[in-house]
Amino acid sequence: MPVLGFGCWKLPEDSTAETVCSAIGSGWRHLDCAADYANEKQVGEGIRLAIERGHIGSRSDLFITSKLWNNFHRREHVGPALARTLADLGTDYVDLYLVHFPIPLKYVDPAVRYPPGWIHDPEAEAPRMEEDNVTLAETWGALEEECLAGRCRRIGLSNHNVQAIRGLLAGCKIPPAVLQVELHPFLTQEKLIRFCKSRDIVVTGFSPLGAGSYVALGTAAPEESVLREEAVKAIASKHGVSPAQVILRWGLQRGTTLVPKTTKPARMVENIDIFGFELAEDEMGALSGLNKGRRFNDPGVFCELAFGSFCPIYE
Repeated sequence: MPVLGFGCWKLPEDSTAETVCSAIGSGWRHLDCAADYANEKQVGEGIRLAIERGHIGSRSDLFITSKLWNNFHRREHVGPALARTLADLGTDYVDLYLVHFPIPLKYVDPAVRYPPGWIHDPEAEAPRMEEDNVTLAETWGALEEECLAGRCRRIGLSNHNVQAIRGLLAGCKIPPAVLQVELHPFLTQEKLIRFCKSRDIVVTGFSPLGAGSYVALGTAAPEESVLREEAVKAIASKHGVSPAQVILRWGLQRGTTLVPKTTKPARMVENIDIFGFELAEDEMGALSGLNKGRRFNDPGVFCELAFGSFCPIYE
């Protein structure tokens, strides 16, 4: 798995294909996708364009990650959900398939609405989330079957904590290869990373630049940007790089992989150009010292604000 992946969350549907093609042309070889991002068909078109324009030779030049959405956790729904993702992406396998959230929701037939989102019935008098009683073991067993069949080459988790991973490891046949969680200098999660390393689970950090993607969602304020921190700007000036490059380099030197997102071609080039410098131990310490346990992507907050359902998963 390439240590840097191009995040496809919040890419506008009408420009996703060209954005993905441009990212591949800029050197990105890992695409981080999900059914819930509502743009996998357009990502697939971007891959086709990249092949057509000679950026890559074939789909096999890419590492593609996707994620199982919450409404498809029951055993009988896992295979069809993955099949829909494969059809949309235009491939017969994904390199990595993750359980997106530890939040099983009641099934919504894709013929009714796809992707289903968080609300069970948007037309209801009081639209809300409707949880389902499905164990991670049931979902994981179905993922193992898909993995053995070759439709996903590795399986893993997203937004799960140590307790969930411990329980899974106690009974699974195929252990999770990857855990994807929110990681940035305001949320360093040292214990979680240390635990995963002890179990040979690769940790991928989403939103590695912090607040940017969440300001428009109302779960972060512009002044919460880690890129504004004086320590970050001083280190960037010393190395002749941007604050974003400093933060991404910090993430890599911690031993994690990262999936930043941008729609700007210049940023695509900048974000992947972080291998020509190295942060000193004191610089790494200064950046880690910015930790304040600030989580921007927290279902315990946004589910209540946006969907009328209190749904904590970390406390």
